[in-house]
Amino acid sequence: MRISVFGLGYVGTVCAACLADQGHTVIGVDINQEKIDILRSGHAPIVEKDIDALVARNVAEGRLKVTSDSFEAVAETDLSLVCVGTPSRHNGSLDTSAVEAVVAQIGDAIAAKERYHSVVIRSTVLPGTARERLLPILEARTGGQLGVAFGLASNPEFMREGTAVADFKNPPKTVMGAMDEPTSDLLNELYGNMSAPVFRVSTEVAELAKYADNVWHALKVAFGNEIGTLCKTLRIDSHEVMDIFCSDTKLNISKAYLRPGFAFGGSCLPKDTRALAQFCVSKDVDAPIIANLMTSNKRLVERGVDWILNTGAKKIAFLGFSFKAGTDDLRESPYVTVIEQLIGKGCSIRIFDRNVELARLMGANREYLYHVIPHIADLMVGSLDEVLDGAEVIVTTAHAPEYIHAIETIRPEQRLLDFARIPGSEKLGDRYDGFHW
Repeated sequence: MRISVFGLGYVGTVCAACLADQGHTVIGVDINQEKIDILRSGHAPIVEKDIDALVARNVAEGRLKVTSDSFEAVAETDLSLVCVGTPSRHNGSLDTSAVEAVVAQIGDAIAAKERYHSVVIRSTVLPGTARERLLPILEARTGGQLGVAFGLASNPEFMREGTAVADFKNPPKTVMGAMDEPTSDLLNELYGNMSAPVFRVSTEVAELAKYADNVWHALKVAFGNEIGTLCKTLRIDSHEVMDIFCSDTKLNISKAYLRPGFAFGGSCLPKDTRALAQFCVSKDVDAPIIANLMTSNKRLVERGVDWILNTGAKKIAFLGFSFKAGTDDLRESPYVTVIEQLIGKGCSIRIFDRNVELARLMGANREYLYHVIPHIADLMVGSLDEVLDGAEVIVTTAHAPEYIHAIETIRPEQRLLDFARIPGSEKLGDRYDGFHW
């Protein structure tokens, strides 16, 4: 393939050298003459394992060239990768001015050529940037239409400094968010030999995927350091504690608990989170992540209440209300809190949960429920038909076969609000809404 790479900093240099080493013809573009001179001499303008050898070999063999002329680069290639920086402004917002300027230059160059040209954004940009900001620039500068004169896609990189070359060759995943079929085809060809999972998604999903990764990495570092701060204060070996933590690949280092849904509850997570947060305070340890977990969880419950109230409905049916599917544990269940607050707002509530039998509830479980909703027995019904009868809004809280059946039988005037992402709910169209999807 013939590829131009705009921006020869860290990401651009690695992408250009690695693509050339795969046999593609690559033209690197940058406005910094010093970088161009360094690359032309067969050296890399960055310090990174293996990159110097890749640059030297591919410059010598003619597969990697560099220029400051964007018109020349676009004219001689079919696809442009945009790899320029997106720094923070003083207020923390993202500065995309360099990306926009480069896309404008590419647009002008596309207008001067007759062949279709694909623009692929490798720079880290927020969701909506390509569609809402870059697409209008390309339309204005080319005078053409998406899918006719040019293509546009988001293709974020997942490379780490220090292992960038290895990460390019063996990425954890490849994410492609193309807006048009020709660009999608080019990206499929470009990454066809990659062994990593490939995700073909919308442009916005591709853009946000990079942020989900980086903020999660930041959270992991910060969480580990908060545990380390507490350990240091207590004269406990923090690495020993976290070695035990990281050994659990079933729950801790895994997919567990990372699916967007509703607030956490139960007998352990709220109690232990509060206890550790208060313990940090008592030891004068500043741990803002741990301290704010319960605040974040409370905000979810408040949003859940508002979400239901905003429907304007007063007659609401709950399918399930224990804190976790397949249990009868109601202690600190966020759904119990939601129901209690809806009652306070004048809503009429009916509940069906086959796992909860009031006569069988004992100990702290029973005590908690009757403390929050003393008249809970008046709200619970014994069948799906009874709970659905007369309801304006149906709220699902867990996966259960009978709930899926209930969705298939609800009446046209009823709406479904889903905290659990029940399969098949999307067939309800605008009568359905999911809490985080």
